[in-house]
Amino acid sequence: MPDTVWTAPNIATMSSEAATPYGAISDGAIVVRDGRIAWIGPESELLPEWAAVPKTPAKGRWLTPGLIDCHTHIVYGGNRAREFEMRLEGATYEEIARAGGGIVSTVAATRSTSAEVLVEDAQARVAGLLSEGVTGIEIKSGYGLDTATEIKMLEVASAIGERCPVDISRSFLGAHALPAEYAGNADGYIAAVCEEMLPAAHALGLVDAVDGFCESIAFDNAQMRRVFEAAAALNLPVKLHAEQLSDLSGAALVAEFGGLSADHLEYLSEAGVRALAASGTVAVLLPGAFYCLRETKLPPINALREHGVPIAIATDSNPGSSPVGSLLLMLSMACTLFQLTPEEALRGVTSHAAQALGWQDRAGTLEAGKDATFVAWDIETPAELAYRVGHNPCVQVVRRGRLST
Repeated sequence: MPDTVWTAPNIATMSSEAATPYGAISDGAIVVRDGRIAWIGPESELLPEWAAVPKTPAKGRWLTPGLIDCHTHIVYGGNRAREFEMRLEGATYEEIARAGGGIVSTVAATRSTSAEVLVEDAQARVAGLLSEGVTGIEIKSGYGLDTATEIKMLEVASAIGERCPVDISRSFLGAHALPAEYAGNADGYIAAVCEEMLPAAHALGLVDAVDGFCESIAFDNAQMRRVFEAAAALNLPVKLHAEQLSDLSGAALVAEFGGLSADHLEYLSEAGVRALAASGTVAVLLPGAFYCLRETKLPPINALREHGVPIAIATDSNPGSSPVGSLLLMLSMACTLFQLTPEEALRGVTSHAAQALGWQDRAGTLEAGKDATFVAWDIETPAELAYRVGHNPCVQVVRRGRLST
């Protein structure tokens, strides 16, 4: 017997199998059993034997799947407000990084900050996302760049999942930047990443995926290949920061390894698009970084569409290039800056975001067999989630069939 039946005037299932925009169901019902969706459809089609099951009317006028922020650096020490000023004074992202700012400055702050303080600070940032209907977050390491701090960051990410009503995916990002102690020896650092840092974090059960930064200010294609080979030896999926500032064929590399996602992609080539399409790798677009860095090179949206590459959207929440705390704002920016449709943008934080984390079998759409995790919104149409700026119409969050607090 089901636990409960949730009802709503409208449900945006986001199912690709549905014939209606947003996979919409009018006067819908969701039958929940043991935290999963046992059945979903029009309330008029509920089976007679479910008549005695308690019905719970959802607040608001629309339900959607819980939102997923599939690319964040939300655990870190310190902040980089001064670099924000520097950029406005004319310095480029590359110039700041080469002068010892950027990622490396956050590394120093994160190394010196206790795990408990990192948890407290990250919880405050996560709380803002949860208030907007976010029920899943990817959290990267990458501000440690030594074994002890990378492990500390991943343990903090795990603690967030234990303390907050949110599902967490942890990405090891040891290959994020070159630490000062390895200056001039990038190959030596990559060896440490592959032979010491990643195996140590994996042995503790802290790694869900392996990420890296393939760029002129970080690591080249050959170095990232070594990291991906180390990940493959541990049966870990991979993803990559690729083609953000230049085209180093990082997207083709991560596609070669069957990667979950390639992220940023402003300088993605046609060959890179084809590689992503062939591998089923998700293109994760990060409008917050595009905006904050005042980038002018747009990702190749039309080519991604034409080749059927799934497009996800995320905050890239970090202390430097994207100090963003709102996934709803990213929906709006994805539409206004990248010209995604509101439906494409919503898929980008539901079904395609789930795919980018390997969660597609349990999250991202409202379908039988998946988690009964959904959000109630006080909106007239799902397009409002992208249309309004600075407005949060989330009125209720249900996580695995239970009200989230």
